Amino acid sequence: MHLTRLTLTDFRNHAGFDVTSAPGFMVLQGPNGAGKTNVLEAVSLLVPGRGLRRAALGEMARRDGAGGFAISAQLAGDVQIGTGTLATAPERRRLRINGAAAPINSLAEWLSVLWLTPVMDRIFMEGTGGRRRFLDRLVLALHPAHARASSQYEGAMRERNRLLGNDTPADPAWLDAIEARMAEAAIPIAEARASIVTALDSAIAERGDGPFAAPRLALVANEPSNPEQLQQQWRKARARDAAAGRTLSGPHRCDMLVHHRAKGDPAAQCSTGEQKALLLSIILAHTQMVRQARGAPPILLLDEVAAHLDPERRAALFSMLADSGSQVWITGTEAALFDALPSDAQMLRLE
Repeated sequence: MHLTRLTLTDFRNHAGFDVTSAPGFMVLQGPNGAGKTNVLEAVSLLVPGRGLRRAALGEMARRDGAGGFAISAQLAGDVQIGTGTLATAPERRRLRINGAAAPINSLAEWLSVLWLTPVMDRIFMEGTGGRRRFLDRLVLALHPAHARASSQYEGAMRERNRLLGNDTPADPAWLDAIEARMAEAAIPIAEARASIVTALDSAIAERGDGPFAAPRLALVANEPSNPEQLQQQWRKARARDAAAGRTLSGPHRCDMLVHHRAKGDPAAQCSTGEQKALLLSIILAHTQMVRQARGAPPILLLDEVAAHLDPERRAALFSMLADSGSQVWITGTEAALFDALPSDAQMLRLE
């Protein structure tokens, strides 16, 4: 599960970018503004979702370019993935796999990609949305159908919110049908999240202490466990949700709680360095779970991850990443940050 070639056309600041890559480390080194993170963002669009920046598609097309952008990736095993937009439809992403049109959610069946960016350093301090999206990426790597269920749920919920927001009361039978669709998707979403959090917490506990703080994970999702109860809950809450302008209960409100396993402190109360270590521990443990379940580890995108680690922990991280078997795309401004990498690491300097 790795890329052998990546080609970008009119993506962000890259008019044209073409690189071949092997398993292992792909290091993008260079000054700020050279487009290192833009390359990682392109790779993050090879799975369902809005990528590591969660930006609008129209923002990704290069200024003064043709109006759209293209990302082409060759996977080991001669699988060709192409995605991007056209100038005539800048907010609609298209996908072709081996030359044939395919839905975006089908990407989860071919590839799993995880990332860690500087913005995520505050994931424990801010609202539940960032943690929930992080959790869903962990789920997606092991349950490709999670993308379809999430898309179905979110689409039905948007329709419900729109109907509840109308001045004219919606037909109750119509709302019943929409809430039935929501419930049908909500149950597998909740089950997949719960199974991943439980398995990941057990895997971290078994690994024990290491160079990075070990977290304890728990899922907060106080929702009914069967579709009928969910539908009844939403039916009773229609007036409340109409007044609020949104659906106030459901799997879109769940949260993943993280504590420092040794200290017992909530992650939000840990130091910045400890929070970074907790995130790294989660990603490293999850990488091994994906490798065992799918026969290949995920691709990892690590943006400026080495800059704030001391040399000892940096070397430990590189060693653990090498042992994981993942293809690791990693960025940094200084070449010296990567001295501890294996000798076969690919180094690409961007100007």
